[in-house]
Amino acid sequence: MAPTEITGILEFLRRAEQLKDTIRTGHTSKGRQESVAEHTWRLCLMAMVFSNEFPNVDFERLIKICIIHDLGEAIRGDIPAPEQVGHESKADQERNDLLELLAPLPDTMRTEIEGLWDEYETASSSEARLAKALDKLETILQHNQGENPADFDYRFNLDYGKNYTSYDPLIVEIRTILDQETEQHAINQEST
Repeated sequence: MAPTEITGILEFLRRAEQLKDTIRTGHTSKGRQESVAEHTWRLCLMAMVFSNEFPNVDFERLIKICIIHDLGEAIRGDIPAPEQVGHESKADQERNDLLELLAPLPDTMRTEIEGLWDEYETASSSEARLAKALDKLETILQHNQGENPADFDYRFNLDYGKNYTSYDPLIVEIRTILDQETEQHAINQEST
């Protein structure tokens, strides 16, 4: 690998480090807002622990998609799902930000990551569909586990990502369990 390629990769990694400080609306079980990097870590962990249940999915490709799925958020941050309703396409902005972030990389790496991101965004492969489903489930899991603000909208999660979490029996079962937890949180919240 040429020194200029190494320099470009290091610059990309420095830029991607912003995901450690890019905050999401989810809160940890101790009440601290989680970062995009933390969400991505647990998404990858979910993919790993459920991987044996999806023998026709290329695990390496799945993990790559999970790792890069929110990479563009390093530029302008995460836009919470409730705020995306009725606004310009988050995907278009995030893709443009991703391309900016990838600029220092060698062409082959940039092309690979861009392709994986497009695959995820369009859910055009079994790996991308599973990554999308697990992404939605991880978000709901965190919302149910987190110490959220008093005005947190649990009921929003009852519909969140449904179109991505209804295609596989295991995903449906996980979703059912998480929806039951979400409903209980919403009931508890409404009774206080």
